[in-house]
Amino acid sequence: MNLTPCLCGRTTAKGQPLALNACCGPYHAGVAAPDAESLMRSRYSAFVRGDVPYLLATWHSNQRPADLTLEPGAKWLGLEIKQCLSTEEHKAEVEFVARFRLGGKAVRQHERSRFVREDGRWFYVEGDVL
Repeated sequence: MNLTPCLCGRTTAKGQPLALNACCGPYHAGVAAPDAESLMRSRYSAFVRGDVPYLLATWHSNQRPADLTLEPGAKWLGLEIKQCLSTEEHKAEVEFVARFRLGGKAVRQHERSRFVREDGRWFYVEGDVL
């Protein structure tokens, strides 16, 4: 049994870290995320792991870049979900703060991201930096 804590920081009701294989791991393996927050968390975990194919696959085709280059040397420090809102039946927004270090400097990415569900799968559309 793999008890590696999930990189997104999700915890149980008792505050215990969820294992990667019980949280974002199945989404990285191809299982559809059940909601926008879970997709957001799995995308954060993919950034930490450097999983560019997953990031591109979960980006809506109308907004997806042709390729994606991650910042080399980024050290991810944590994710905080501030708010999750269903804006329409198949649309949602997730406000989050992701923290990381780059070149010895602390970076705080505060964003409100928009997601859409198509054919039973959630996709990241775009976000506004706050």
